[in-house]
Amino acid sequence: MAIQKKLSLMIPGPTPVPERVLEALSRHPIGHRSKEFQDIVESTTNNLKWLHQTSNDVLTITGSGTAAMEAGIISTLSKGDTIICGENGKFGERWVKVAQSFGLKVITIKSEWGKALNPNEFKNVLENDYQKKIKAVILTHSETSTGVINDLETISSYIKNHKQALSIVDCVTSIGACNVPTDDWGLDIVASGSQKGYMIPPGLSFVSVSKKAWEACENSDLPKFYLNLNSYRKSLKSNSNPYTPAVNLFFALDEALKMMREEGLENIFRRHNKHKLAISSAMKALNLKLFADENFLSPSVTSIKTENFDAETFRKLIKDKYDILLAGGQDNLKGKIFRIGHLGYVNDKDIISVISAVGLTLIQESKISVEALGEALKKAQIILNQ
Repeated sequence: MAIQKKLSLMIPGPTPVPERVLEALSRHPIGHRSKEFQDIVESTTNNLKWLHQTSNDVLTITGSGTAAMEAGIISTLSKGDTIICGENGKFGERWVKVAQSFGLKVITIKSEWGKALNPNEFKNVLENDYQKKIKAVILTHSETSTGVINDLETISSYIKNHKQALSIVDCVTSIGACNVPTDDWGLDIVASGSQKGYMIPPGLSFVSVSKKAWEACENSDLPKFYLNLNSYRKSLKSNSNPYTPAVNLFFALDEALKMMREEGLENIFRRHNKHKLAISSAMKALNLKLFADENFLSPSVTSIKTENFDAETFRKLIKDKYDILLAGGQDNLKGKIFRIGHLGYVNDKDIISVISAVGLTLIQESKISVEALGEALKKAQIILNQ
């Protein structure tokens, strides 16, 4: 019998799961209305507030990050409301579609894929809204499809100055990877998903809700049931859940959050930043071009152009020979870029391994010299040792 392959996930999600978390996940399920489960909900809720740097409610929904974002939108807004939506990638595009599907009037602020959203465009639209018709601004912090991180701090300051509009933010690949101080930045709705920086399998999503957002919930008239945040808020008062939750994922979440507290926020952010810099520096040394603007590189995923070869064929070569899974491009970028995830449970060894695999494959395809790979590894190692 052949040895089972040990696939390394170097994609922006699902991300690798630590052994401690896998062990917690494998426990026998317990009753979700039991005191034992309520204790786990209390523990995870407190640690979620720590991770989000907030005193706000942080709710847990059994569903993906898209469920969290939709919950934030439909629980706070009403039919015919005018909103701004930032779009500079696949996920910004998705939030436009979600908003439009609920009959919201969407003002779209766009940037070319690979470029960051321009905060001044948000400022101009918000400052010219004299009648305060704009009820929310929806944007993606770390745009996974392109490897760009948007300037959430600056954009959120303009939203706060508007007074009326809520911020509804997709932080799916930024929470647990870089600094997102929810309270300091005055963020109203912050959505994220379990299979990213949380280091657990897909299936849970999280929503941080401000006092201002709760006030908006009281007047919202969009249709909702399972994703009604008021239901989750009510049940959270007794450390419970309005519906049957993914019990074993809560076991995993509890363990993963304990690991994150042991590492500490600053160390988590520093690790992700080092890995981002090591990957981006190494890729350039391998004579590859970054797809995203270097001033706005995501701490979670790096996108690389493949100008003279097919990215999908390249990804398959790396998967077949080195058991490393890289992400591909989406929509019009399919075959034109590949993406290296460095989010969550990723260490220096993983970074060196993926650089080596990319470099060796390029050498085998006669794209670079052996010396170029040596230089790439040297540059990465310098950064990792800092």
